Amino acid sequence: MRICVLIPSYNESGTIGSLVERVKAKGLNVVVVDDGSADPTAEVAKQAGAYILRHEQNKGKGASLKEGFRYILKKDYGAVITMDGDNQHNPEDIPNFIKEAANPDADMIVGNRMSSSKDMPLIRWITNHLMSSLISIICWRNIPDSQCGFRLIKRNVLEKLNPISSNYEIESETIIEAHRKGFKIKSIPIQTIYAKQTSQINPAIDTIRFFRFILKIFCPLLFWYRKV
Repeated sequence: MRICVLIPSYNESGTIGSLVERVKAKGLNVVVVDDGSADPTAEVAKQAGAYILRHEQNKGKGASLKEGFRYILKKDYGAVITMDGDNQHNPEDIPNFIKEAANPDADMIVGNRMSSSKDMPLIRWITNHLMSSLISIICWRNIPDSQCGFRLIKRNVLEKLNPISSNYEIESETIIEAHRKGFKIKSIPIQTIYAKQTSQINPAIDTIRFFRFILKIFCPLLFWYRKV
């Protein structure tokens, strides 16, 4: 099964080059979606060996993932591994995803940072735990880290997904949609890496977006799926 690594990135020129090189060393192709960066993220990633898709303006992580999914579905890849571009995800965990993908009961494999979360900022731990608990209730199965963007999604799942989210709530949406369409979701432990660089995630804003997304599920007529 051919696997491609997809990395949505925004202003991550300081980390994206080394990340692409480490992933390429695993023998995998890399696609980087530059989401309207003001720095040379795209140039650094391309020099490191990635194929580049670009947004002229910042559209959000969800929009970047959807752009990457469309590109990958045009190729003959059997699965995609998504990673963040800020070096919080360790490429050394990639073989564990590939190994688990051999399991026919694993259509989507989600990384679990909560099993080793001692370095996770407290506010991030609280929001991740709360969000994951709600997603687990909705899906009637334990999803220990629903907000983790380090995951493997097989092609048969990608072909059926039609996410609408343009921001970070796409992490929850793809899990819920995959579950509702009968796909099997597994989790594997991954390393947690929190450096001192500024995160693109705003816990307050993204938590509000998450709860609005949850309300859309139960009260769609109140929102008509408007963008946050």
